[in-house]
Amino acid sequence: MKRKTIAVIFGGQSSEHEISCISAATIIDCINPEYYRTVLIGITKEGHWLKVNSVEEIRSGEWVRGVAEAVISPDATKKHIVVTDQGNVSYLSVDVVFPALHGLYGEDGTIQGILELAKIPYVGCGVLASAISMDKIHTKLVAETLGIRQAAFVPVASRELKALDTIVAKIEEALEYPVFVKPSNAGSSRGVSKAADRDTLIEGLLEAAKHDKKILVEETITGREIECAVLGGEDAHTSGIGEIVAAAAFYDYDAKYNNTESKVILDPDVPKETVEEIRETALRIFKAVDGFGLSRVDFFIKSDTGEVVFNEINTFPGFTDISMYPMLWENMGMSKPQLVEKLIQTAFARCGE
Repeated sequence: MKRKTIAVIFGGQSSEHEISCISAATIIDCINPEYYRTVLIGITKEGHWLKVNSVEEIRSGEWVRGVAEAVISPDATKKHIVVTDQGNVSYLSVDVVFPALHGLYGEDGTIQGILELAKIPYVGCGVLASAISMDKIHTKLVAETLGIRQAAFVPVASRELKALDTIVAKIEEALEYPVFVKPSNAGSSRGVSKAADRDTLIEGLLEAAKHDKKILVEETITGREIECAVLGGEDAHTSGIGEIVAAAAFYDYDAKYNNTESKVILDPDVPKETVEEIRETALRIFKAVDGFGLSRVDFFIKSDTGEVVFNEINTFPGFTDISMYPMLWENMGMSKPQLVEKLIQTAFARCGE
């Protein structure tokens, strides 16, 4: 059988650049070399596309010193990567792309748009689902149309912060402290804070504005943090659930990736009917945003009532050793290599191949 060429794209210009590199290394290790020839493309924080020689370079960080450039041609008649190395130009045909990118300029529909133009099969959600799901405010608007319980919220545009007192008064009228302040389009909890009073609310708004032009302020839900994985195309199905026990006051970036006290519990002690409600709701949201391939959908279970509250959907969840998405499928008997192969096959299936 002739091997297909798969391009794995990683890094990127978002605040999740480092996590993308770790995810990509995990994914690359899981790609079967008998079936695929792997081409690695790294995008620096400045947006420079480079051809990377090995997964070892990704782990060491040496790849950013590369000189060979590699970009996906948007020309649908070519379906190739253009490599420029010290003035010499060559072309590599590519059969499928695995965009292992998190956050802005990767998980938000931008890279998906390039691949749609090029008519190259790719892993994961399409332009619409990626763009909607990356934007927390628009995701909440979709969930609202479904009648799904979620945290009450107030959207804020960063330009409105010029009239800071007016915005703060608007938020205080709609919500009680404490509240969460989040950039609408940032991922991995970058720029997220919890405000207990007016002073910390203002600090949170100004910090969130550094990460995005749109800010989401929402009520605090006290409860257990639960996540559910979705996998597949037309046949999309859900995993079991996992619980996050954060080491910090909330599951921010540092608690997620740097604090070893944070824990993941698979098959947590949750009533069966609640588990089924979470799985059903996760699939409803996935389909409502036109999801395809994979997503992780996050919820709370309220401490006082046991009510399920939708939090957010991630269309390209982490693939690190401590990431919930692959762990949920491993818990159901699907190894990481099997999961990666399944995702690649969904990319071909979407194109009818």
